[in-house]
Amino acid sequence: MKRLDLQAFITGVQSCDRRTVAKAITLVESTNSNDRALAQELLVSLGGAKRQKNSYRIGISGPPGAGKSTFIESLSLHLLSMKKRVAILAVDPTSKRSGGSILGDKTRMGRLVGNPDIFIRPSPNGETLGGVTRKTRETIVILEAAGFDTILVETVGVGQSETAVAGMVDFFTLLHLPGAGDDLQGIKRGIMEVADIIVINKADGQFLAAAKQAEQGLKAALSLLGAADKGWESKILLVSSLNNTGIPECWDCMWKFYQQMNENGNLQNKRKEQNVNWMWTLLTEELHDRFNNHPGVQEHLEDLKKAVSNETVTPVKAAATLMDAFAQNLNPE
Repeated sequence: MKRLDLQAFITGVQSCDRRTVAKAITLVESTNSNDRALAQELLVSLGGAKRQKNSYRIGISGPPGAGKSTFIESLSLHLLSMKKRVAILAVDPTSKRSGGSILGDKTRMGRLVGNPDIFIRPSPNGETLGGVTRKTRETIVILEAAGFDTILVETVGVGQSETAVAGMVDFFTLLHLPGAGDDLQGIKRGIMEVADIIVINKADGQFLAAAKQAEQGLKAALSLLGAADKGWESKILLVSSLNNTGIPECWDCMWKFYQQMNENGNLQNKRKEQNVNWMWTLLTEELHDRFNNHPGVQEHLEDLKKAVSNETVTPVKAAATLMDAFAQNLNPE
């Protein structure tokens, strides 16, 4: 790639040229070695953007059917009324045929499409649980550098993805369904502990009574846990995204958290810790790739797999042999 390509990306992203922003995200999602090298340069150039310090990263997750897309659409419309610029990173299920995103969220958020202050990026979840990977973090960097001050990260909501997204955002929102509060076994302790707010969505009409019952059950559960973040007590709110009730209160809660955590320094400390964790994640993934592609490892791998399967070589011995092969020449020609 020519240097001109890199500068064109930098200029286009920082001026929020939507086509360039989309291309930059595609670049960081690419597994091509040339693309990865250019993406790394781009991220380094954009990493110090002042806008990032003023952005607010919000994770949103919950089980299928909880109304995540409708909630995000209603919340985004409220943010637009406050002159916010919102980017939505919506992780969609991956198409089995093409491997690409099904783009369901973009079709469900019809009232947002076409607004110049909204950027929706559906991303395929691929093989990762919930679709939260280093690509999600890198995409956030690009969106912030493009001037979006509020980044909403939605996950598929299949369990461990909630804790994964909580590790890369400032505020984590867990959506809950009315009627599900009488079966708290379905909510893992770890998810409850990282939730800064629990939103009981669809709290309207015939579901209102069930929503209130769920609220009491969740309050009892939260009373047994510590605070999700130092100096902050997790909140439970009833919301009807369809009727737009509870949305302003929900944002007020989110903003209060941001102000409080920013003032006491916890927000900055949290981001510093997340950056260190990101570094280790990148190192782990890079070592994994280099190990698997190492000629010495490839030379012995299949034979050792068969030997382990046939129980003629122990897994411990096989692993040691592969590590020795890898260590003998870490930079093969």
